[in-house]
Amino acid sequence: MMNLTTPVRVPSYGINALRYAIHVVAFCWLAWVYYLALNGSLDGDPVQYLLDFSGIGTLHLLMLSLLVSPIAMRFKFAQLMQIRKTLGVYAASYALFHFYVFTAYELQYEWKLILSEIVERPYITVGMVALLILSALLLTSLNKIKKRMGKNWQKLHNFTYLALILGCIHYLWSVKSDWYEPAIYIVLATILLLFRRKKIQKIIK
Repeated sequence: MMNLTTPVRVPSYGINALRYAIHVVAFCWLAWVYYLALNGSLDGDPVQYLLDFSGIGTLHLLMLSLLVSPIAMRFKFAQLMQIRKTLGVYAASYALFHFYVFTAYELQYEWKLILSEIVERPYITVGMVALLILSALLLTSLNKIKKRMGKNWQKLHNFTYLALILGCIHYLWSVKSDWYEPAIYIVLATILLLFRRKKIQKIIK
């Protein structure tokens, strides 16, 4: 049985291999699905498939990024924190791709229509707020920007929790039926946030 009081350490190439694996899987999977959609190889509505794939993918990656800290703390596996940034970057990238599909294929770059949809449809409004948060986190993920921001960097990145909540709400409000699937994500998100309840309480105060 593993002794949880003993810090876990693995060779640096092990963590690097894991990070590279995340790059390969996250990027290649998205690129492959997009390729299939462009070539008409997907069953049903390819645009809706891309929206669903990128939207659910965003939630998966965002939740995985938030799961890293509890696991690292539980098993005293500090090296694992190195993959959190990679997961977060792809979560934001999938969210941006989600918005791209919505504007390019769903609304054909009709910007007046896009703006009206964002304002008039609550599920799109909350999704847009979540996208703006993730975009800000992506832009400030560079080490140079992190150093310049100082303590403000952590304050900004605390909005990750809000982005997750809004993402789940966006998913729940966007479905016309089968609400139990987004409900599962809401439960999982709640569990992840409960792990951070003390930190969140400090942020709110």
